[in-house]
Parts: sequence; C-alpha cells; structure tokens
Amino acid sequence: MEEEIESVENELFEYKTILVDQGQQPLRVDKFLMDRLHQMSRNKIQRIAKGGGLKVNNLVVKSNYKVKALDSIVIFLPHEKEEITITPEDIPLDIVFEDDDVLVINKPAGLVVHPGYGNQTGTLVNALAFHFENLPVRSEIDRPGIVHRLDKGTSGLMVIAKSDIAMTHLAKQFFDRTSERRYWALIWGEVDPLEGEIEGNVGRSLKDRKVMSIFPDGEYGKTALTRYKTIEKLGYVSLVECKLETGRTHQIRAHFKWIGHPLFGDVEYGGNRIMKGTTFNKFKQFVQNNLKVLTRQALHAKTLGFTHPVSGKWMHFDSELPDDMNQILLRWRDYIKNRPE
Repeated sequence: MEEEIESVENELFEYKTILVDQGQQPLRVDKFLMDRLHQMSRNKIQRIAKGGGLKVNNLVVKSNYKVKALDSIVIFLPHEKEEITITPEDIPLDIVFEDDDVLVINKPAGLVVHPGYGNQTGTLVNALAFHFENLPVRSEIDRPGIVHRLDKGTSGLMVIAKSDIAMTHLAKQFFDRTSERRYWALIWGEVDPLEGEIEGNVGRSLKDRKVMSIFPDGEYGKTALTRYKTIEKLGYVSLVECKLETGRTHQIRAHFKWIGHPLFGDVEYGGNRIMKGTTFNKFKQFVQNNLKVLTRQALHAKTLGFTHPVSGKWMHFDSELPDDMNQILLRWRDYIKNRPE
C-alpha cells in the first residue's frame, strides 16, 4: 500500500498531506519527504521544518523526527516568489528628513511598502523608484532602500537607505535592535497592569497562514517582546504607547489580541467587533460609525530613532497622529464625557 498524498493550494501557499502506509519503517522525516516529493531538496524541507511548516499528527516537528507507520504528515509549501519589474510611479511622499544617505518619511495608511503578490504597483518602492535613482538593494532582496517595513494599514515613520553604506549600517541597527521605534495604538478595553510588557513567540498561524499567532512556550515562532504603557483611558478603549524590543511581523497586533485587547478596527485580529461596552443599540451604532471613519487597525508608528550611518549622530523623529485616528479619539472622548451614568 502506497502513501496517500493530498495537495491543497490557495493564493499564498500550498500544503500537502501524506498518510504513511502501515509498513513504513522508522525514517527521518526530511529523508522520507525528499524521496516522495519530487524536485524538493532535503535542505528546503529542513528550512520549512525550521520555520514551523512541518507537522506530524497535528504537532509541529523538526526535520529529524522519525516517521513511523500511519503517521499523518502535513508540509506547508510557500509559493516561489515571482520576478517583479519595479515600475516608477509618481506617488507623493511625505518627507520628514532627507540628506545624501537617509530619507525619513511619514507613510500613510493604505500604502503597501513593497511589491508582492497582488500588489505589483502603487507601493512605496514604486514611489521611491520614481523619486530617486540607484537606491541600494539588500542582498537577494529586490526592495531598493527598504530596511524595515510597516503593514499596509499602519501609518507612521520609516527610514529609507539612499546609499550602500546607509543600507548596511541601518540594516545592522535593526538586526541588532539598536534602533528605537514607538507606536501609538488604540486597543479595546483597559489593560492590566497599565504599564508592562508582553512576551511570547510570534509565528505564522498554523490554522490561517495570513495572520500571526502567539506561542508562549517557545515551541514555534520567533522571540518577541513588546513594552507598553497606557497614555489615556477612554472607558471601553485605551490609547497605549508600544516600544518594540523586537520587530516581528504583526507583533503589536498579535500580542494585544493574545492578551484580550485587540487593536480597534483590526479586521484580521478581531478588533472590528465590539469587544467591550454595553449592549445598547446606541453604543453599537456609535462603534459601527467609528469603524466607518477608521477603516484599518488603529496603529501609528509615532517615533523613530537611529544612529546616522555616516555622521554617527543619534537621529530622533516624532510625528503627529493621522486625521482618522485623531477623529476616533475625539469621538471616544466625547462619548465617554456624555454617556449616561
């Protein structure tokens, strides 16, 4: 009896499920899969396993796991990145600071940072290609000038490298965590304690690969630490400042969902539903109206600090909250002030 192999595919990834036959002798799972998945190298299987993309009997395993009879193996296979031609586009940039080596911009919500599947035009990289020539590119990453990123729905400060020395120096600062980033977020509820930290590995969800999950026991994902303090309590929501000690994908959004306080308006992490408050229709209508004003997660990269790659001077930038977040804060303040006791 041969193994049954089922393949399922969507626009972001493909996964294969393999049911091992009852006569299988113990064998390393990477070698087992290499013999059965044609054109896939053992090294690639090991990289997938290291990233948490290999499961046996619904448990994440390492590449040295010994396959045995009747095991059910699931392997996630991210699609190969397609070649993308970067087309310069005249997209306005809100430039906060610029010299020969660095550029600091205030990214608006809704602007994707770099081209990818479904977003080959209209990105920050397309704008940079129009406004600047010959921006440096990190090795094997065709994203000129980009050393860090913000989610599409997150607004705020970003630094862009304009020279090779700046690219190398800034990339190392972000890797070594010597840069400083502080975000302001509007979250559901009032976090207890009002100031503290959230620590838990962040990794791709094993159920929905488009979002991130928290793995507190460290069995999967990457170490992540978010320090926070409450700036303003607004009854059913709170404004908090977050300082990133690590820079994982969706870190703030996933951390606050994990502790029961998702970001207001965050569709992917449940913040677009009423999490706190009354059952009165007036309150429900108030929240629904706010979600029409803020059509993204309430998250803004407010401050940014880094060492200038040439002068060695510490650079610090602060930005104002965008209009949509300011409107929401004013609405909540007014509601709390006038709500019936």
